[in-house]
Amino acid sequence: MAVAPFLKHWRTTFERVQKFVSPAYFTDCNLRGRLFGDSCPVTLSSFLTSERLTYGEAVQQDFSPAQVGDRFGPTWWTCWFRVELVIPEAWVGQEVHLCWQSDGESLVWRDGEPVQGLTNEGEKTSYVLTDKLKEGDPRSLTLYVEVACNGLLGAGKGNIIAAPDPEKLFQLTQARLAVFHRDVHKLLVDLELLLGMAKGLGEHDQRSFQALYTANQMVNVCDPAQPETYSAAKALASKFFGQHGGESQHTIHAMGHCHIDTAWLWPFKETVRKCARSWSTTVRLMEQNTDFVFACSQAQQLEWVKNHYPGLHARLQEFACRGQFVPVGGTWVEMDGNLPSGESMVRQFLQGQNFFLQEFGKMCSEFWLPDTFGYSAQLPQIMSGCGIKRFLTQKLSWNLVNSFPHHTFFWEGLDGSRVLVHFPPGDSYGMQGSVEEVLKTVTNNRDKGRTNHSGFLFGFGDGGGGPTQTMLDRLKRLGNTDGLPRVQLSSPGQLFTALERDSVQLCTWVGELFLELHNGTYTTHAQLKKRNRECEQILHDVEMLSSLALARSAHFLYPAAQLQHLWRLLLLNQFHDVLTGSCIQLVAEDAMNYYEDIHSHGNTLLNAAAAALCAGEPGPKGLLVINTLPWKRTEVLALPKPGGAHSLALVTVPSVGYAPAPTPTSLQPLLPQQPVFVVQETDGSVTLDNGIIRVRLDPTGCLTSLVLVASGREAIAEGALGNQFVLFDDVPLYWDAWDVMDYHLETRKPVRGQAGTLAVGTEGGLRGSACFLLQISPSSRLSQEVVLDIGCPYVRFHTEVHWHEAHKFLKVEFPARIRSPQATYEIQFGHLQRPTHYNTSWDWARYEVWAHRWIDLSECDFGLALLNNCKYGTSVRGNVLSLSLLRAPKAPDVTADMGRHEFTYALMPHKGSFQEAGVIHAAYNLNFPLLALSAPSPAPATTWSAFSVSSPAVVLETIKQAEKSHQPRTLVLRLYEAYGSHVDCWLYTSLPVQEAILCDLLEQRDPTGHLSLQDNRLKLTFSPFQVKSLLLVLQPPPN
Repeated sequence: MAVAPFLKHWRTTFERVQKFVSPAYFTDCNLRGRLFGDSCPVTLSSFLTSERLTYGEAVQQDFSPAQVGDRFGPTWWTCWFRVELVIPEAWVGQEVHLCWQSDGESLVWRDGEPVQGLTNEGEKTSYVLTDKLKEGDPRSLTLYVEVACNGLLGAGKGNIIAAPDPEKLFQLTQARLAVFHRDVHKLLVDLELLLGMAKGLGEHDQRSFQALYTANQMVNVCDPAQPETYSAAKALASKFFGQHGGESQHTIHAMGHCHIDTAWLWPFKETVRKCARSWSTTVRLMEQNTDFVFACSQAQQLEWVKNHYPGLHARLQEFACRGQFVPVGGTWVEMDGNLPSGESMVRQFLQGQNFFLQEFGKMCSEFWLPDTFGYSAQLPQIMSGCGIKRFLTQKLSWNLVNSFPHHTFFWEGLDGSRVLVHFPPGDSYGMQGSVEEVLKTVTNNRDKGRTNHSGFLFGFGDGGGGPTQTMLDRLKRLGNTDGLPRVQLSSPGQLFTALERDSVQLCTWVGELFLELHNGTYTTHAQLKKRNRECEQILHDVEMLSSLALARSAHFLYPAAQLQHLWRLLLLNQFHDVLTGSCIQLVAEDAMNYYEDIHSHGNTLLNAAAAALCAGEPGPKGLLVINTLPWKRTEVLALPKPGGAHSLALVTVPSVGYAPAPTPTSLQPLLPQQPVFVVQETDGSVTLDNGIIRVRLDPTGCLTSLVLVASGREAIAEGALGNQFVLFDDVPLYWDAWDVMDYHLETRKPVRGQAGTLAVGTEGGLRGSACFLLQISPSSRLSQEVVLDIGCPYVRFHTEVHWHEAHKFLKVEFPARIRSPQATYEIQFGHLQRPTHYNTSWDWARYEVWAHRWIDLSECDFGLALLNNCKYGTSVRGNVLSLSLLRAPKAPDVTADMGRHEFTYALMPHKGSFQEAGVIHAAYNLNFPLLALSAPSPAPATTWSAFSVSSPAVVLETIKQAEKSHQPRTLVLRLYEAYGSHVDCWLYTSLPVQEAILCDLLEQRDPTGHLSLQDNRLKLTFSPFQVKSLLLVLQPPPN
């Protein structure tokens, strides 16, 4: 007789079902307790090593007996286990797993190949030996498990982002064979999803009660101890999930993903193994689920796998051919979106896209950068120039102040380029396929009515791991169920194609995508930022000189392979947790070593190119002064003398060319400009004057006056002090290396100097300077030389700091006698304006921003520019220009920024606009000093110029050899419009050019881009901030 219906209490019914699937309660009698059946032990032996050995090296080592419960370590070591197992005969017909749990990250090796990762945090604690043991299958097997002594997110002492605990020990807590009940697993998935719907849809929703009552009835009919009852419960679930939604349902495109930080709370070398653990697991899932698509970014990680795990790489290529493994992003790494130069960003795509084409047969069509700390306004143009019109990220969901108004929109960049952008509305790249996440994806979507499709990235990320079979089972079960959006396993291409079909109604966002968080990363780990800027400059100069040597010498071999290697090191260091300084000490040390490699090898290549450039030219042995910028320069240069000393000389060098260095005995011409005068007053103050600007320093080194001599205009605010160092308390809410909070501004403390420390350094003529010392705190001190050169429109501040602080922030301020509601900041290939006021929440959220080589505050006819050679953090509030110099966070690297620093900034008052006054050129000059290189053969006796541009608005940024060309002697030139104007200009060259053609940023020819060469010049037309690339095919050199 049927049981009469009962009234049900929502909460007790819900919790009844919860307990039925709980891993913590009533596992002696609930369904979860039946997930695994019979089990048996395995035989273990192990060895411990501080090295990351290959499989071939590891299996040759001496293994000692081991057992469950053993501890091993310390952090960053590796414990290899040999696992000898015998499957009982009675298990024929059953699914058999190796159950394995340890608090280290593990990789299973079988027959010499990596087959699956095992991590507690990634919910991967068993390896499927066989899904059905057959009569003829081998019963004995030996596996190896490589256990890294670190967790999924490193080994922080006390919390995730704390510095790693160097003495941490790890433990093996489970190693056994067990029978796995797949039918129990499927029932558990169904019940969890029904609970998710009951809770997520809420007590006011009819479908919520249907889900809960279905789950309750499944508990009624299912006896965990009697497997024959499972089918009745399964039928109830199938009936429920088979009730479909309507045609208007929102469609969720579920894509497997595994965001792996290329380095962060673990070193680069550990990331190599994270890739193997994550992607070997993914390969198994793709084998078992032919509809599963996995999106994978970062060419660097794939190259590591190719080099270290060639068998796994071959499998990835195989699944790429099937359309299941989809390379995305197009870049070498997921780089920082703010700090790399424009050229560096181009190279991310150039190296990445070429790698994807070579290894997987096609380039990426989506840019993929889910976890970086803001996005430059030039990225749409750079993407478009690299064949990409689609962009996926989600980081702006982290905004602290303002909620970004869109999830799907067009993004218009600085030059007007537009790309389609999608932020998965679940605001995550590490979904797990739960009902809660599916519902959030719909309810959180800020473009309802404009688009009916959303992305859904599932899989454990950050430390890797990737998707699980359980996630896939959940998503498949939710495919088309009434009460929920439609869920389909999809690909990035399918998602964006669907979004493009609906794009008529989409809104457009113009300008940068500024992340209102993590703005301490513009300053943290100053040495990484300085070396990045230096290495960008070195590679620029090496490519330029090597290109000129190639054009002039029949015997010079362009160092393409060496340059590719050095560029890839630089691009690796521009990963968004390395260049930003938000990494552990081990990573920072590795990065500094990579920078040193670039620096030393770059200088070797520079000297080789210089030697080839002047080979065969008549003239005395000596020095060659080289200008790698596209305008003529007259500057004071310190030339080396025998014995290690230096002498100052005024040199003039043509654009992209060279001039012989004046010898100490040669007569210096009469100075065309007023020499520098240096006067120290009786009160201790010092005045420097070169006839262009007049600088007055008070006895402590603060700037009391900066006058533009021709107009008599004062640049420093009345009664205020410039070059004022200020110290702030810098204690964020959590993300120590990442964040500087708005309230730090309330703790401003000017650092007062001691009168009498200012002294004259260089006494005038070609150069004048004054020096002073400043005690910042009992632990930290600063020394500075304030330098003014003949004919130079800016005054330089050469600074050395010995910094030993905790949670302090050092800046330097310049209050200007200027009023403007906006300031201008240089970014990649251009500049943009930001407000100097806090009118709205969007304005004040930009209390700390980033810029590259210069910022400027201007009125109609006068302005003040602040230049730098290695800083990025900055702000202009009201009339005060501020440059962020040093921070002192203690997590994840307790040593960050501690020690000695050297840097230079400069101040340039100007008449008229910053464009007309030459601020952009001045900032380039500060960052690209003239090169005095020794010529092993006789140095040329005359000047020579390879290129010049008729308009100062157009910058010739890059000269390099083409990556691939049918003609080996082909150069690539990259130019951009820097003023924000429409301009026609002529590019002049003295090189033997045979053909000129426009190309894209990937150096692919524009079929309609042939340029006419007239009298060694090319006519070019630019729109504001447009970047153009040209291919110049050179004539064969004379023998």
